[in-house]
Amino acid sequence: MSDFNTGLPSIRQIQSSIKDKREVELKLVTNDLLMGKILWQDSNCICLVDENEQQILIWRRAIAYLKPKA
Repeated sequence: MSDFNTGLPSIRQIQSSIKDKREVELKLVTNDLLMGKILWQDSNCICLVDENEQQILIWRRAIAYLKPKA
């Protein structure tokens, strides 16, 4: 992704999670499961903050899915 298109539904959904400080479940293509709140996003990465306040930088290509934490 070279352009960061804020009009895309996926970008808007993530922005909504950031604004509302919602916890999300993020599964990686490696089958790792991460949970936390999204701090920010750009065209390449998402920054997730876990329960220990540790920031995790995740490349978008590594994400299998992202959903609100149940």
